[in-house]
Amino acid sequence: MKSEIVQLLEGALDLSEEAKQVLTECIPIVTFPKGHILLREGQVSNESFFNIEGLVRKYYMVDGEEKTTEFYIENDAISSLQSYNLKIPSNHYLECIEESRLAILSRERERELFEKVPGFESLCRVTIEEELGAYQDKQAQFMMSNPEKRYTDLMQNSPELLQRVPQYHLASYLGIKPESLSRIRKRITNR
Repeated sequence: MKSEIVQLLEGALDLSEEAKQVLTECIPIVTFPKGHILLREGQVSNESFFNIEGLVRKYYMVDGEEKTTEFYIENDAISSLQSYNLKIPSNHYLECIEESRLAILSRERERELFEKVPGFESLCRVTIEEELGAYQDKQAQFMMSNPEKRYTDLMQNSPELLQRVPQYHLASYLGIKPESLSRIRKRITNR
C-alpha cells in the first residue's frame, strides 16, 4: 500500500520505487491536537508542513493582541519562509485551531529529497512561486477593501472558514473587532 505522501505527489512527479521509499521515509505524517503551537515567535523554523487534514492559523502578537494573517486548510503548504530559509527567529506563531494531520519536512530531509528524488526541488520552487503570487494578490485585495467587502470576499472564496474558524479569529483576520464582525454579519443577513 502506498504511503499518503506518495499518493499526494504521484500526479506531480514521475516516481521510481526508490523515490517512493525515500519520500515515505523523509516525510512523516503527524497528527497534532487542537491548540498545538507548531512554531512560536522567536523560534527558528526547521520544518515546513503540508496540511492533509485540519486547520492551522498564522498570527502575530501586536501590543499583547493576536493578529491573524492567514488560515491554512487541506492541501495548503505551511511554512515560515524567512525563518526557515534564512535560519532566523520567526516573528509569528503557527497554531493548529483544529486537530490537524500534517506532513512534515525538515530542512535536513529536504536536502536529501532534492538529491534523491528527481523533480522534487523544482516542484517545491513552483509551488512556492504560485503561493507567493496568490498571497500578493490576496494582500493587495485586502488593502484595497473595507471590512464588509473582506467578509463578503471570504464568504465567496472560502466559505468553509466561516463554519470552521471561531468568530474572534475571523474578526482578527479581517482586521476588525468581534462586535464589528457581528454587525457586518447582521447587515448582510438582513439584506
